[in-house]
Amino acid sequence: MPTTVYKSGTVTLLDDTELYITPLKIKYLREFMEAFKLVQESKNNDESMTTLVECVRIAMKQFRPEIKTAEQVEDIVDLNTIYEILKYCAGINLKNDDDNKEQISDQAKKNSPSWDELDIVALESEVFLLGIWKDYDELESSLSMEELVVTLNAKRDADYQDKKFTAAMQGVDLDKQSGKNNEWEEMKARVFSKGQAQDGSDILAYQGVNAQKAGFGIGMGLGYERL
Repeated sequence: MPTTVYKSGTVTLLDDTELYITPLKIKYLREFMEAFKLVQESKNNDESMTTLVECVRIAMKQFRPEIKTAEQVEDIVDLNTIYEILKYCAGINLKNDDDNKEQISDQAKKNSPSWDELDIVALESEVFLLGIWKDYDELESSLSMEELVVTLNAKRDADYQDKKFTAAMQGVDLDKQSGKNNEWEEMKARVFSKGQAQDGSDILAYQGVNAQKAGFGIGMGLGYERL
């Protein structure tokens, strides 16, 4: 199976147009997550739906920039399509079935990813040193959180291998002395599990690239159910 950085998928709009959805770039993810917080705070499903439409409107800035209003969103999506878009663009899994009586706001509280504890600016600053982007706006328009972490991981691994080689030339085993960065592993676990895993030992951390590296994980022979 080819390795992938993230989960993506195609949704069919009401006009039969197929739209390929990937995780939101950081520029749009910030605005999206601020709007999604209002879903968690909504008092009823009608209020929640209004905010979900706003979330999709924000997501369309990346996928269909010509869609600029809530009315335009409502013309092209139904509830199932909204939920599919949320799943692919932000890793948010909400259920829409007759057996599920749970309020949308309660589902949102359980399933909302959170990167509030991550110092995203510090991570971006480190990646920015690669010299690929002219400014931070261009970087945030180019990378999703998953792409940021994979890029940063490759950069850190390359830097570490250079240091390891230099240390070995001096007779020093850097692997034994460094103990390798637990905080970095915990941060990667939170990103690839959409905020659900707190450290690398949590099974929810084995998703996406982490699952591909381990050879097993969520979607690769393993499933889980939130209780």
